[in-house]
Amino acid sequence: MNNIDQVRMLELPERGDERGNLVIAEGGSDIPFDIQRVFYIYGSDPDVIRGCHANRVSEVVLINVAGSSKVKVLDGEGNEIVYSLNRPKTGIYLPNMVWKEMYDFSADSVLLCLASTHYDETEYIRDLDEYKKIIKESAQ
Repeated sequence: MNNIDQVRMLELPERGDERGNLVIAEGGSDIPFDIQRVFYIYGSDPDVIRGCHANRVSEVVLINVAGSSKVKVLDGEGNEIVYSLNRPKTGIYLPNMVWKEMYDFSADSVLLCLASTHYDETEYIRDLDEYKKIIKESAQ
């Protein structure tokens, strides 16, 4: 159940002229799923770590629509990748069952999350050791 190989950066379509820029994010097209939930994180200090969980079902796309942040993705088998989000037209696609940690927020950071499901607390894995155990068991 190692889905880290599906994590990828997304370059969203942008239109612009002398009036400014418009970034497009259509579910099922620019975003690789139908969007069911939208939320955003702002006002986090640079030393705060957000996320710290995996989702059993939900897929997400993270976009720093303002400022910047970093996203660490772990696969539960010792591999990790760190992504920098610092352009409002670039996002990161995270499939289900990858561990994510968001951190190093700039003072003006607004991190937008587009999710494939409605909120359901029961699909969250919030303990890293439990997550690693689930990954190990699914590989057997």
